[in-house]
Amino acid sequence: MWMRSALAYRTSFLMMAFGNFAANALDFVAIMLMFSRIDALGGFSLPEVAFLYGTSGVSLGLADLLLGSIEGLGRRVRDGTLDVLLLRPAPVFAQVAADRFALRRLGRLTQALLVLGWSLSRLPVDWTVGRVLMVPLMAVCGTAIFAAVFTAGAAFQFWAQDAAEVQNSFTYGGNAMLQYPPTVFAKELVRGVTFLVPLAFVNWLPALRLLGRPDPLGLPGWVDFMGPVVAALMCAGAGLAWRRGLRAYRSTGS
Repeated sequence: MWMRSALAYRTSFLMMAFGNFAANALDFVAIMLMFSRIDALGGFSLPEVAFLYGTSGVSLGLADLLLGSIEGLGRRVRDGTLDVLLLRPAPVFAQVAADRFALRRLGRLTQALLVLGWSLSRLPVDWTVGRVLMVPLMAVCGTAIFAAVFTAGAAFQFWAQDAAEVQNSFTYGGNAMLQYPPTVFAKELVRGVTFLVPLAFVNWLPALRLLGRPDPLGLPGWVDFMGPVVAALMCAGAGLAWRRGLRAYRSTGS
């Protein structure tokens, strides 16, 4: 229904999608301007940083397209309109995710895909079958990790009722951080996004393996391949948090 609504006015939809594309493209323009003055950032070349940018952007773009609308759950909790969704013969999670589905978010995803494609054509990597398969696997695992963060943040809103910006700090804020090499950040921050909120498994750790770069934390090599396990655990934990939050919902009392 929301897709049909968005496409009812094609010119308006194209303008909004292009605006979404252009707004996100400015982030990469800033990186390119930076590299017009330097040769490397934290030891990483422009194609390598573009690879980090593209993999993180694709993962967030897919998760945002599928679950971005879930951040509006706090509004429904505050005004009691979540009751309507509870009465329908469909999973509440699916209804909240599809609520006001914004097809214009394809602009973010398209821009990230273009940057990723450009970086892949310029990386000094000996492409074997395993390394080629690592790229789509990173996208799938990264999407699942961001989706878990979206879900956990939405579950928290059952109690906080207005915590969308807290959620955004981990999703959009995390994406902004993952666009840059881990070597430019303090080790304490890198440890935090590896062990506390494991966003490093979206692209940092597998990308270091793919690019032949050393791990700044000196972790064992097998940790770089733990993305699927981390994604599965995070999705399971987010699912449990969602179920607990939904059971704790008591409407507005009015």
